[in-house]
Amino acid sequence: MILNAIQAGEGPPVVLLHGLFGAARNFGALQRALAPRFRVVALDLRDHGDSPHGADMRYPVMAEDVRETLDSLGIGSTAVIGHSMGGKTAMALALLHPDRVGRLLVSDIAPVVYQHGNARIAAAMQAIPLSPSLTRRDADAALADIETRPDVRAFLLQNLRFGPAPRWRVGLREIAGAIPDLEGWVDLPGRYPGPTLFVTGALSDYVLAEHRPVIKALFPNARFVAVKGAGHWVHADNPAGFLSVVEGFLAAWS
Repeated sequence: MILNAIQAGEGPPVVLLHGLFGAARNFGALQRALAPRFRVVALDLRDHGDSPHGADMRYPVMAEDVRETLDSLGIGSTAVIGHSMGGKTAMALALLHPDRVGRLLVSDIAPVVYQHGNARIAAAMQAIPLSPSLTRRDADAALADIETRPDVRAFLLQNLRFGPAPRWRVGLREIAGAIPDLEGWVDLPGRYPGPTLFVTGALSDYVLAEHRPVIKALFPNARFVAVKGAGHWVHADNPAGFLSVVEGFLAAWS
């Protein structure tokens, strides 16, 4: 599957992969900051943004989407930065096609199985009645019982198009059916020997000390850094801190 790509800048390629219910444009500030020195390609993963929909959302499948898209863009080896779901996709790409990943940055996710309640979130989104009279306030109220943070509700509702015929931009049915795969992880053969950085939010509990042996087994050159004042959405919670880490990691990329 060829994914929708938003490109900016010229130079060594850097690919950005967003998280669940996100989109390529979520990395807009990071893309603009890197564009003076790099060819920055932000992708909408399948069932997100303007990319095609598909029911199979296992990480090897999504990694193949990225590989096919890189082929279509004439990109060989590239730096890959992935957050959450995008981080797992990036890890799968590095393990399956290590020659295509020159360096890997994984933001606040580990190659392990999680249970984060995304099925409940997807069900609540599906339950919103898409009537012509639907307002953003109504949609926000419908999600309030399942998600208490207004900023997270706003993040989810960026995927809802309002108007005479409201519709979800994401493939909500496909995502809801794939939550076990998205919260899971498929064991993949081999190891990725390239430069790897796992970036966590200092306030996040997604990547724990107990996950490090698993990470090091698959990514033997992995290093770890925590961004102060950030939770799971590291790049949004502390944009300057995340950018500083990214720029340092990409300094040797050419």
